[in-house]
Amino acid sequence: MTKSRLEGRVTVAGAKNSALRLLAASILTDAPVRLTNYPAGLLDAQIHVGMLEALGKSAETIGTDEIRITQAAPLSTQLVWPGRSIRNTLLILGTLTARYGAAAVPLPGGCRLGERQYDIHVSLLEQLGARVWDDESYLYAEAPNGLVGADVHLRLRSTGATENAVLAATLATGTTRVWNPHIRPEVLDLVAMLNSMGAKIVVHGQEHIEIEGVEALGAADYSVMPDNMEALTWLIATSVTGGEVEIAGFPVDDLEVVLAHLRSAGATYLQRDGALFVRGEHCYPFEISTGPHPGINSDVQPIMGAWAARARGESKIIDLRFPGRYGYADEMRKMGLTSRVDGDWLRIEGAGGKLSGASVRALDLRAGAALAICGLMADGETTVTDAWQISRGYVDFAEKLQSLGANAGWL
Repeated sequence: MTKSRLEGRVTVAGAKNSALRLLAASILTDAPVRLTNYPAGLLDAQIHVGMLEALGKSAETIGTDEIRITQAAPLSTQLVWPGRSIRNTLLILGTLTARYGAAAVPLPGGCRLGERQYDIHVSLLEQLGARVWDDESYLYAEAPNGLVGADVHLRLRSTGATENAVLAATLATGTTRVWNPHIRPEVLDLVAMLNSMGAKIVVHGQEHIEIEGVEALGAADYSVMPDNMEALTWLIATSVTGGEVEIAGFPVDDLEVVLAHLRSAGATYLQRDGALFVRGEHCYPFEISTGPHPGINSDVQPIMGAWAARARGESKIIDLRFPGRYGYADEMRKMGLTSRVDGDWLRIEGAGGKLSGASVRALDLRAGAALAICGLMADGETTVTDAWQISRGYVDFAEKLQSLGANAGWL
């Protein structure tokens, strides 16, 4: 990858963080599930489909944006999966327990973002009447008489725990109220699909979610929401390279807060006909703090780190959800970026995008995308190793860059 200016048109794919949850929801029914605007090219989605097939589901991918999932016999309640795990195994645990009264899944994987434990998932299942335990390799849950509706109190606003509580409670006996949920667009997408299948779920703002358990769910024919993280990635990559790009399918309503910060930091864009037209003109320093929706999601801050590299002056980032998720800044320093961690703050001293190509490593999905954006600004060649991380959350990332005029490709 070498210095490039992005120009042209790009279309946002279906959201990774929604599609994976909708795949997990298919476990709750033996009726067919059809997903459109489905990001079939995502590595994590492919792994999740493989896990569903290992349980006994059949999956047919049609083209690049549709999947059909069917089931002819009861599923296995133990997921035997020798390959790389993803954190969505926790949702498989919840849905299998809700449907069959027992489950066993490999201990969860995914991005390593500091202390990211699964005790909150254990707690919510226990509050619904399950017994949960683990060993060195597996996490187990058991509810022989089925899950029972309850007041589920989440100790923190966790997106994954909110989704797991909703999924598990959908087939529980009685009424469940999930208190202190994290209501994000992806959670609302999951609720909408479950309700279309016959679930009875009502979201009461950020206060609580009420789920009246049903005996069974039916079929689903659902379109996955657009990926807000991919949309932001193209906006920021266009801005820092001084480009001009039309981003089709940009979910403006889901990103009001971060868009307000970007506009104050110099972003120039126009919304029209479901697209965002972006022109790269100015990149000014900023100060952001991550927090629950509608605040700035933790996934956003590495991408904002690339914006800070283009700005002149000091930008400040604090990640209250995953303190210490700043390893990407160490990789950016290899390209000449000046930064330091001051307590829980990351301070980045931008120099107008004056970076030098280097070999850097994608420590996680969003870090990989941020480093690729820096490579578009840098003089000389940049190589991002462990770039498979990027494929976990972006469909055809290098190919889309090429279509916008970037000198980029997979090695």
